[in-house]
Amino acid sequence: MPAITLSKLSWSAPDGTSVLAGLDFRFASERIGLIGRNGVGKSTLIALIAGEIRPTNGDIRVEGSIATLRQTLEPTPGHTLADLFDARDALSLLDKAEVGDATMDELDACDWTLPSRLADALAEVGLTADPLTLLANLSGGQRTRAALAAAIFARPDWLLLDEPTNHLDADGRDALATLLHRWRGGAIIVSHDRTLLDQMDAIAELTSLGIARHGGNWSRWRARKDIELAAAQHTLDHAERQASDLSRKAQVATERQQRRDGAGARQAAKGGMPRILLGKRKQQAEQSSGDAARRAQQQGREAQAAIADARAQIEILAPLTVALPSAHVPPGRILLTLDGVTAGHDPAHPPLRDLSLTVAGPERIAITGPNGAGKSTLLHLIAGQIEPLTGQAHRPVACALLDQHASLLDPHASIADNFARLHPGATRNAIHAALARFRFRADLALQRVESLSGGQRLRAALACVLGGENLPPLLLLDEPTNHLDLDSIAAVEQGLAAYDGALLVVSHDPAFLDAIGITRRISLP
Repeated sequence: MPAITLSKLSWSAPDGTSVLAGLDFRFASERIGLIGRNGVGKSTLIALIAGEIRPTNGDIRVEGSIATLRQTLEPTPGHTLADLFDARDALSLLDKAEVGDATMDELDACDWTLPSRLADALAEVGLTADPLTLLANLSGGQRTRAALAAAIFARPDWLLLDEPTNHLDADGRDALATLLHRWRGGAIIVSHDRTLLDQMDAIAELTSLGIARHGGNWSRWRARKDIELAAAQHTLDHAERQASDLSRKAQVATERQQRRDGAGARQAAKGGMPRILLGKRKQQAEQSSGDAARRAQQQGREAQAAIADARAQIEILAPLTVALPSAHVPPGRILLTLDGVTAGHDPAHPPLRDLSLTVAGPERIAITGPNGAGKSTLLHLIAGQIEPLTGQAHRPVACALLDQHASLLDPHASIADNFARLHPGATRNAIHAALARFRFRADLALQRVESLSGGQRLRAALACVLGGENLPPLLLLDEPTNHLDLDSIAAVEQGLAAYDGALLVVSHDPAFLDAIGITRRISLP
């Protein structure tokens, strides 16, 4: 069966920062979920395997053909679905043949099965669309589905999927799950989607310590990981206790030796012992003391080595904590009123028509619906980024919008400078303390946003929105878990569950919506 083999693989960023170092691993032809914390190098590894970038050191051996689905698909102006499949010229040739303008050589080159095969590939991911549809006219989820259809079109030996569910609605996720269930080639899937990861044959965990394979799906990995981490922590605790005991015993031995030396010195001062015997005893005492000190030093070195070995089994990272201050929203207070609103970025085709909505008190509302229904448009309207075409929007309180692209951040500024811009009264110490709670400690807070991975960027946006002393009474969240690692998702869930303001959330992650205590759902057609 085809395999992908990494041999001492390393890669460093252009500024010399090491991202991956000395990886040795073999991907077998199976569905394997690639997981790890934000910024650890998962997308970089996918790019290396796909040949989009070259290793700094080491080798990658790929057996078989590869198709890649990246996290985002920014459509080039004028590009159509056919361009995703590299099929525009072939379709143009068929059109030419159908009207009788093709030469004999062109007729021989015609692929008459192409239109039906394109339709089958799109149907496999739940899309029905003309191949000449402009990509710019599709929603993010529809573009993701189309890119997935293009990836499987040539039936490659390997699929490399980087966060494939980020923009997919429920139907799209079901289509992806069905496709992967039937897939008989190899698939490396970078994801933090717990439902998707539970469909995997194996989990590959990428950490700063390397990469390791775990048989079974995510739930089995999580249970095993909890046991392994508990055992590693027990070993570390034992090693630290031993080191402490050795240090205490060495101190006791030193104090006893000092008392014996003092007693000998007092006896010598009295003159009750021959000088030659006193000298011999002093020499024996110094030798014994030296031997004891050397033994203590050796035992201390061994104890510290044991501690270092135990710590090497645990990836030491500061935990992400999301402790939010009160938003002071009393029950029944009107925070938002939409009255018969029609709105959209394209006035000729507004996705929202005659919509009315009232948000009162600390409600927790999930906005659901298929890709293209206008969920993100609704949040942009509520945030005041667009105005209604018809109807009225009343916004009596401040709100904050965190979208899945972290667009509230200036990519050319540092995380700390972005925080200072959004919280003008915050002191430098308060800024760094807030960012540290989101794992941006010390110099990490000075990173430019444009240098961050997708997950790090979203985490920085969360820090800038949620890390201040005063929270807005209304939070608007557009797919807030996209790009976040599993530990960060759990921390955000915990923080939002304790938030006492109102939430309007667009998310296709049912586990996330359950965890934050949604009280009302609004479905857009």
